[in-house]
Amino acid sequence: MTLATLANPHRLRVVAVLAGGRKYVSQLARDMGISRALLQVHLKKLEAAGLVSAQMEISPDGKAMKFYEVTPFAVHLTPESIAAVVPEMTGAGTARVRDEKGTV
Repeated sequence: MTLATLANPHRLRVVAVLAGGRKYVSQLARDMGISRALLQVHLKKLEAAGLVSAQMEISPDGKAMKFYEVTPFAVHLTPESIAAVVPEMTGAGTARVRDEKGTV
């Protein structure tokens, strides 16, 4: 699940930005140049995979603010782990491989 989650370039960018420290959702969206709605989709996937965590805080003016930060992780990459994630990738399960003669 970790590799499939990190296979998306937007999610990789989220992890990269959060590696510099925790961020409020709106600030993270501005820093990345994407909408909050799109960011929320990616944050939910990252959180489900255990790669980021969220914490709700109340600002001095009483506004609820959700902060995200990276959860420390390490990925042990093996040929088997790559083989396991390939079918989950878009289109990979339906791709046909041609042999040396060009036949399917």
